[in-house]
Amino acid sequence: MADNIARVFADAIATDPTRPLLTWYDDATGERTELSGATCANWVAKTANLLVDEVALAPGDTAAVLLPPHWQTAAVLLGCWSAKLTVVDAPGAVDVLFAAGERVDAAAAWSAGERYALALDPFALPMRQVPPGFADFVSAVRGHGDHFTPYSEAGEADAELLARAEARAAELCLTPGDRLLVDTGQHPDPVDWLLAPLTAGASLVLCGNLDPARLDARTATEQVTRSLA
Repeated sequence: MADNIARVFADAIATDPTRPLLTWYDDATGERTELSGATCANWVAKTANLLVDEVALAPGDTAAVLLPPHWQTAAVLLGCWSAKLTVVDAPGAVDVLFAAGERVDAAAAWSAGERYALALDPFALPMRQVPPGFADFVSAVRGHGDHFTPYSEAGEADAELLARAEARAAELCLTPGDRLLVDTGQHPDPVDWLLAPLTAGASLVLCGNLDPARLDARTATEQVTRSLA
């Protein structure tokens, strides 16, 4: 069983970094964003470099990720895990916090050393108005390097998360090369929409605010082989 999330991600894109890894739809806005493995890896590396070089965090430090399923959320989570941070769920004190614009008020329940806000813009544009007490994630992360060498050891929570992910992948019968469509409104757990497909070598079609009327056409267009919708 794999016990290192950064290694699982690297293995998932190693065969062909140019192929689509993550395709994001928001049917409420009409957005569609597609990231290859290489592009996703660049975002993950930039995030990890931000955490290590700018925020000066170390393995075992903690992060709160108050973000809905989204391609930028994938970059934040994988960046945290690459830097060997522990992502925690219960409100309390953490070393760094990431929040979507609409969840800034919920972030008040957390004490954090550094706070980053995300607009979750489809083109990764900076926030027009950054909430007080926060830095804009996109503006901060862009200046960091496209390559990051993860620590060789696993993060504290890696083994437990990957065990859940492998079990979920087996339950969904995912195999290398599969393309999994996920209704993120029904399946917001990153084990479902991110880690399970990565452990299986599958790619993702993430659908926010999924319109059921578009499901059949999208399944055909995106060559979906498995579905969580």
